[in-house]
Amino acid sequence: MPRPRTRTRTLPLTLVLLRHGESHGNARGTFTGWIDTPLTARGEQQAREAGHLLLGHGIRPTRAHSSNLVRAVHTCTLALAAAHCPDVTPGHTWRLNERHYGALQGLERSAVRARYGAEAYRRWRRSMDAAPPPLSAHEAAGYAGDPRYGDLDAARLPRSESLADVRARLLPYLDGVVAPELRAGHTVLVTAHSNSLRALVSHLDGLTPEETAERNIPTGMPLCYELDAQLRPLLRGGRYLDPEAARSAAKSVAEQGF
Repeated sequence: MPRPRTRTRTLPLTLVLLRHGESHGNARGTFTGWIDTPLTARGEQQAREAGHLLLGHGIRPTRAHSSNLVRAVHTCTLALAAAHCPDVTPGHTWRLNERHYGALQGLERSAVRARYGAEAYRRWRRSMDAAPPPLSAHEAAGYAGDPRYGDLDAARLPRSESLADVRARLLPYLDGVVAPELRAGHTVLVTAHSNSLRALVSHLDGLTPEETAERNIPTGMPLCYELDAQLRPLLRGGRYLDPEAARSAAKSVAEQGF
């Protein structure tokens, strides 16, 4: 009796990371966190251009994942369509959400700097361990009725997060869902956010807290990692498919304090 056919694992394994395109929150300079904010017209174009880059480099995702937030979901959908991958249905999870910015959510970055000072602002934005002031219990309870967070009881819903918290909640999804797909030979696209992707590359590249603080993830720029069977990067830091544009965009992100 013939054996069933299985997907052949090929090395290296290909993981593509994509920060969502520009959102209205980005354009207004606000802390968005878990607040839903749609893409701007520029952000939609960035998502399509990301898909065109994937297609032009011969990278065809066969699995895709995004956060639960609409800016990442929309970016993922547009990028897959532009990459001619209409049959790929993304998985969505809160574990890839942006860092929960607590009481800072919805506030303009400039107002937060003015109120709390540049040092606190940078610590909340860039360090591994510092979390912003939390939401009140009443405010946090507003997420409890959202079906996207149905597997989180009230005690587990975050009221604020450090980058270390983000890393801790995304690693189970990486290990339990993404890693098996990669090892099965799939090319995987992960569409997420500045801080969830910084936490992810910190893990992949084994970055120190100081190196993590200096890592900037620009919007709409595909970052390709080629990995060995243990999910170790063959090239630390991966490679942007448009390195010059990514370098310029990352500099702009750094200047904004992301």
